[in-house]
Amino acid sequence: MKQQHGRAILRILLLAISAGLSHYATASDTLPWKKADNALVVDGYELNTIDWEALTSDKRIAGFISKASDGLPESFSCTGDYAGDTVGHCKTMWRKYAVSRELFQTRRLVARAAGLLWGAYHLGRPGNPVDQANHFLDYATPKADEMMILDLEGIDPKKFMSLEDAQIFVGHIKARTGRYPVLYTNHETARYIAAYRNDYPVLARLPIWYARYKPDVKGVFPMGNWDNYLLWQFSAGANCSKRRCPYRVPGTLTDIDVNVAAMNKADLAKIWAQGNLLPAREPDPPLVLAKIEMEPRQPLPPPVAATPGLPPIAQLPVAPASVTVAARDAIVTSSVPPREINALNYQDF
Repeated sequence: MKQQHGRAILRILLLAISAGLSHYATASDTLPWKKADNALVVDGYELNTIDWEALTSDKRIAGFISKASDGLPESFSCTGDYAGDTVGHCKTMWRKYAVSRELFQTRRLVARAAGLLWGAYHLGRPGNPVDQANHFLDYATPKADEMMILDLEGIDPKKFMSLEDAQIFVGHIKARTGRYPVLYTNHETARYIAAYRNDYPVLARLPIWYARYKPDVKGVFPMGNWDNYLLWQFSAGANCSKRRCPYRVPGTLTDIDVNVAAMNKADLAKIWAQGNLLPAREPDPPLVLAKIEMEPRQPLPPPVAATPGLPPIAQLPVAPASVTVAARDAIVTSSVPPREINALNYQDF
């Protein structure tokens, strides 16, 4: 009798979980950018060519997000050891950096004058996260009604800001501005953060700007503390060509990134600046399973020939170093253009 009662409770729990997943899956429609009521947001970096008069003729576009800072602040000194770079090259890169900052401010004036919402993102790199946060705030000078974003392209700390440093970065942004930024990332990184959200309690509760170049997000949300996306980057150079593109923004080329919100322009404007953390949730069975799947996998050891005279235990091979998730699943997203930064951390304009 107790066994039957236990099975009945288990069935009820599984039905409840399934119902919850089904609800959120159906809430995330297929091809939402085809719905005229859903607001669109364009994001760009220095090399995107934009005809602003043409772009603003598309009345579905509610906002523009621009790349701001990238990693650590650049050095003002062009003397000393530059890993093979010449002083001339150093000065050239500084001129390009100065132009990119002026371009950022110009685009901001044009976009805001046209009535667009404005946002800026920082591309997280290895290095002191407090210095990077200060660099972003000094570069972007975000106003209270502008969105701030931390761009995490992957979980390899040798290529991108580590998740531990990302927590420090967003905490420093909160301390200086009174608001938390939004998190931009791809599916694999988001899934990792969601699975290990007890280790990254602040990062896992930031509103998510989600990169996914597929027709829907069914089966993705809810994921950890995320019921749904704040913005979904659905179109970029990776899936947009002259022949076929999910959405063409007038006045831009195929390399522009386009995002959709699950709401209209008026509702998006009300929550645009964000600043608060999402409610925390306890882990559920699907998330526990996802966490187990994402544990680093140990490769099988090579066979070892038997050595005469040694007991079997002495012949066991030494376990090789584990293969990290980042090494196994390389993460590349379209918002980082190729050759964007050189070895000295200069922006390649």
